[in-house]
Amino acid sequence: MVQIKKKKDLEAKIPDAGMSDIVFLLLLFFLVSTTIDVDTGIGMSLPEFQEEQEFVPISKERLVTVNINKNGDVLLNGDVIAIPQISENLKDRIVSKIELPSNKKLIVSIKTDRRTNYNLYIQALDQIVLAYSEVQETYSQQFYGKGLADLTPEEKRVVIKEKVPKIISIAEPEKIN
Repeated sequence: MVQIKKKKDLEAKIPDAGMSDIVFLLLLFFLVSTTIDVDTGIGMSLPEFQEEQEFVPISKERLVTVNINKNGDVLLNGDVIAIPQISENLKDRIVSKIELPSNKKLIVSIKTDRRTNYNLYIQALDQIVLAYSEVQETYSQQFYGKGLADLTPEEKRVVIKEKVPKIISIAEPEKIN
């Protein structure tokens, strides 16, 4: 009598010889296809350098000064003010200059001390830009009946360049009491 041996139950096994190649290719794919967000700084266009500069006197009615000292005090035309209030205070002044010619528009000058906290400077600058942006949006709604983003390029040019241009002067840091 012949005895038949029972086969041991074989386990199901997935061949993994090429697994390292697949993992490497997946890793390479994700490295190549992923974009890494890099801080690019503040988006501002600076004027080109000019050797000869012409200094034009500016009347006090056209100029608003924002000074930030080393202690973090923010002064708007010499009066101490909280940073969130800058936008509200500037909007009325900007609106009052909308119908004037471009050489009579409001100029906002921001000046800091060399030891001013950079975060305070950026917050104040953001408030100034916010004031201009809100006035541009309001002007767009009043005169065109639509938001700034919905305007045609010609209408945007009128609002942004002629009626409510952002004129911000960033002065060199100095000692401010």
